[in-house]
Amino acid sequence: MTRIVSWYSCGAASAIATKLTLKDAPAAEVVYCETGGEHSDNERFLTDCEIWFGKSITRLRSAKYASTWDVWEDRSYLAGISGAPCTSELKVAPRLAWQRPDDVHVFGYTADKPDIIRANRLRLNYPEMQISTPLIDAGLDKRACIAMIENAGIAVPVMYRLGFQNNNCIPCVKATSPNYWANVRKHFPDEFDRMARLSRHLDVRLTRFGDERKFIDEIPDDHPLTDAIAPSCDFLCHLAEMGLGDTN
Repeated sequence: MTRIVSWYSCGAASAIATKLTLKDAPAAEVVYCETGGEHSDNERFLTDCEIWFGKSITRLRSAKYASTWDVWEDRSYLAGISGAPCTSELKVAPRLAWQRPDDVHVFGYTADKPDIIRANRLRLNYPEMQISTPLIDAGLDKRACIAMIENAGIAVPVMYRLGFQNNNCIPCVKATSPNYWANVRKHFPDEFDRMARLSRHLDVRLTRFGDERKFIDEIPDDHPLTDAIAPSCDFLCHLAEMGLGDTN
């Protein structure tokens, strides 16, 4: 029997995509690939979401690596034009080992333009996969997803409250914005210093100033930080909430 699988990431968007999916397909599987590199508050958010969803979330882990740092240090590679090995080892490999050929895959891509591009690229690169993007279909952007989480009475993950645009690992080596790395330095100085040393050792310039790549420890001390996403629930957001029965 074909399964519907919602790939939950502990982000606001994947939580809303899962909730929308469960409304029409309550038997859908909800699956989370643990990376060992995310904020400890994710455990709280995951538990809150399990209660909201009314079902347990299946957890997948790499059989080889315990964390993002394990991958980077073992592979001596951080990120490049082909992506990051932490993603392939901690998310893609466990997913491929668990999934079935006829699964329908639900992803939390939002209606923001960069996510639409990513969703289109995913469909192009994996034409054999059945892919569902309920947030794009409903016209819901990231601001709407955060608003819907808050409207459901659930505190958004700490990373959003600290000004990060995504609830990613700490740090995320795919990020090139100096604002992002300045924010990591402020809130997670130990992780920043560890990555600064590792990137110097591997000669990897993770951040970008215009067309110039630089080491993250070259970012000025007074460089601007990333700003928290302002929740915004527009007409489409309210329509989605009404369909879920989560409005008062």
